Amino acid sequence: MTDLHVVLGATGAIGSAVAAELAARGHRVRAVSRRAEGPDALAADVTTPEGAAAACEGAAVVYQCAQPPYAKWAAEFPGFTDTVLSGVERAGARLVMADNLYMYGPVRGAMTEDLPYAAENPKGRARAEVAKLVLDAHREGRVRASLGRASDYFGPGGLNTILGPTVFAAVAAGRTARWVGGLDVLHTVSYLPDIAAGLVTLGEHPEADGKAWHLPVLAAPTGREFLDMVWEAAGGEPKHAALGRGTQRLLGLFNPVVKELGETWYQRDRDWVVDDTAFRAAFGEPRPTPHEDAVAATLAWFRKQR
Repeated sequence: MTDLHVVLGATGAIGSAVAAELAARGHRVRAVSRRAEGPDALAADVTTPEGAAAACEGAAVVYQCAQPPYAKWAAEFPGFTDTVLSGVERAGARLVMADNLYMYGPVRGAMTEDLPYAAENPKGRARAEVAKLVLDAHREGRVRASLGRASDYFGPGGLNTILGPTVFAAVAAGRTARWVGGLDVLHTVSYLPDIAAGLVTLGEHPEADGKAWHLPVLAAPTGREFLDMVWEAAGGEPKHAALGRGTQRLLGLFNPVVKELGETWYQRDRDWVVDDTAFRAAFGEPRPTPHEDAVAATLAWFRKQR
């Protein structure tokens, strides 16, 4: 039986972390991206049927960590996912998809996997459709698949994330760190190596198939608590502020990325807390990286990038 684990989007933040975790656990890895380099890498465009088939050929498990540009999720993500599913099905492989929490829409209380897909915004609806495509393909017997869901992430390599430029890059440069949303509401954060560990655990356990799982996290800090941890690691005089809805609207007039945040502002103005009880019960107690260690490692990486 093959032990080939294929990572799609292997040069992205989550994909590269998954490839590293797989290698650390002794699995044979094929790292797939459009501009792949190295002996264990494959250059392929997995948005095409031919590219998806070539990427997945011979795989035991495929980790789907690739995605369209953020602003194009609604237009491109469902079709892209269907193409990837065709490649996984042709290979007879299992699929583990890196997922997020957008499909739930506004919530009150801790998020569990049995919440309805109530999002009404375009990106939330797109993520709901993607999740449905994957789980329907499993139910229909086309593929065996699971989804691993994470919150806003940070970590070495985490550039295209809400916590990268506004928090870690800013602190590394000695500038004011800006938390998007309310400083005093709880917000679960996910550390990239912990996301990778959770996804690989799903890949190693066929009993995970057919479900969506919230990947292991630590207790949610408030924005203020998280920024305090970053500044403590930096050793400087704390300088932080909240980027509120009004400022987001104003900056969005000039910055299309910031403008996109308004669509999901409900993730910023109230507690946004992940419940990972189901994962822990199914696969044992994980050991997520302590926030202080994760923050220190991330800050060190951002300082090197300068």
